Amino acid sequence: MSDSSWGAPPPAGQAGYWGSTTGGPAQAAAPAGPAYDAPQAQQTRPMPIVPDVTDVPVYGGNQDDDRGAASTGGPLFRDETFQVRELPAETQNPEPMPDVPQTPPAPQKKSAGRDLSAAIGVGVGLGVVIVASLFIVKAVFVGVVAVAVVVGLWELTSRLQERKAIKAPLVPLAVGGAAMVVAGYVRGAEGAWVAMALTALAVLVWRMTEPPEGYLKDVTAGVFAAFYVPFLATFVALMLTADDGPWRVLTFLLLTVVSDTGAYAVGWRFGRHKLAPRISPGKTREGLLGAVLFAMVAGALCMHFLIDDGIWWQGLLLGLAVAASATLGDLGESMIKRDLGIKDMGTLLPGHGGIMDRLDSLLPTAPVVWLLMVVFVGSS
Repeated sequence: MSDSSWGAPPPAGQAGYWGSTTGGPAQAAAPAGPAYDAPQAQQTRPMPIVPDVTDVPVYGGNQDDDRGAASTGGPLFRDETFQVRELPAETQNPEPMPDVPQTPPAPQKKSAGRDLSAAIGVGVGLGVVIVASLFIVKAVFVGVVAVAVVVGLWELTSRLQERKAIKAPLVPLAVGGAAMVVAGYVRGAEGAWVAMALTALAVLVWRMTEPPEGYLKDVTAGVFAAFYVPFLATFVALMLTADDGPWRVLTFLLLTVVSDTGAYAVGWRFGRHKLAPRISPGKTREGLLGAVLFAMVAGALCMHFLIDDGIWWQGLLLGLAVAASATLGDLGESMIKRDLGIKDMGTLLPGHGGIMDRLDSLLPTAPVVWLLMVVFVGSS
């Protein structure tokens, strides 16, 4: 039997094939007479699967087509009735929808990852405070450095305790750190070394007041913090003791800031090759090249115009050294933060993070600039 016979009225004399016209479809789908053989049964159209009543579309009329063939004896359940209704022609044979051209997504702009306006505002504010204190009263600038050291120690020890359960004693570190900066300014390198030794001893003794569990890791972290933050910061105070000390400190600050700015600008615009992806995925080799170029140019200008008896080629070497030390310092703190599982050391400075996030490149650069200044133009 061909497929065209489905949905047509039954031939004359074959009412039994479709069943009674008044009592609904008959139970038997085969014609009366002897049972048909298997080949003929295979040619009949398979019965469609009966869906759940709640999923069956509602049709109209009592047409004997393959929609009605899904029901063999009325409703699927004894107490259920539903009306069958024919769908409109446009619903049965919907016209194909025209292809709608898809608009490609707009390319995303590169993001700096921080609030740039807040970062610039905070940076300018800090610069004004530092420069004003630097050239008005040297002692005030030493106080600013001491305060920054204490806040940096607080951030570092707090993160160590939160993330690693390491309790580096903050009180002896803060007192010894501030004393270290002042001693470096008043007594020079000798005073700084003595203050460093006394601070380490104070950390060892202070930790003895608590249970011995974790003593070794706590005092080790304390001595590391004393060296990393206040001791390296004392070299800024040592630069300040020279006759042109404020200009040396200003050169140190300018070169470090210019190096970071060059690395950021060039790396953000042209960065393609990662510098140290396991430590700081955002840093690129192109950014390092930008830091070197910017710092060398700034170093030549600063040594020629700001430093007494300075020569431009000395500034080139100074800028190269600053770019290297600032990058290593940034990577060093990135290593610490990655080990601690944090992004920033603090939230004190909007757009920057914490104080330690600004001191990361300054701290290791301070002894480098101090030493090269002594070599190029002397200590006085």
